[in-house]
Amino acid sequence: MEARRVIHTIEPVFDESSRVLVLGTMPSPASREVGFYYGHPQNRFWRVMESLYGLADHALDENGPRRAFLLQRHIALWDVLRSCTIAGASDASIAEPKPNDLTRILDAAPIQHVFCTGGKAAALAKRFDGSLLRERGIPLTALPSTSAANARMRLPQLVEAYEVIQASSI
Repeated sequence: MEARRVIHTIEPVFDESSRVLVLGTMPSPASREVGFYYGHPQNRFWRVMESLYGLADHALDENGPRRAFLLQRHIALWDVLRSCTIAGASDASIAEPKPNDLTRILDAAPIQHVFCTGGKAAALAKRFDGSLLRERGIPLTALPSTSAANARMRLPQLVEAYEVIQASSI
């Protein structure tokens, strides 16, 4: 797949009561197509959230319920990057990254912890936002990717790893 320049077009999800911020790298082609985060049916992010919060399977299949769920649980959701060159959804192919301005959320909400969904997101967040987060005393934690490409982790292992989000958003 050929790399191309992608500009982030999905608005962040947050409000003045958001306590945790979950960051990915850049929306996948499937996410951009459906206009919401973790939109590829094989991505397990929403299955993890359903399991973690005791929701029925597929309760979070639509964008409206997903957004309401996040806001009710005080979870903000966005991506580290505003734009980059990328081949499909391959984080490994990211080049020429330009960051989103996290102060948009950090100035509006009492964010207490930032979590990144995968190693590339965490590395980019540290690179672009590490000093900002340190200045504000906000810890940054890398979580495993929920992408189907992360085949070594099964759903129960992901749910266990993501429990820190639930504990931090209360």
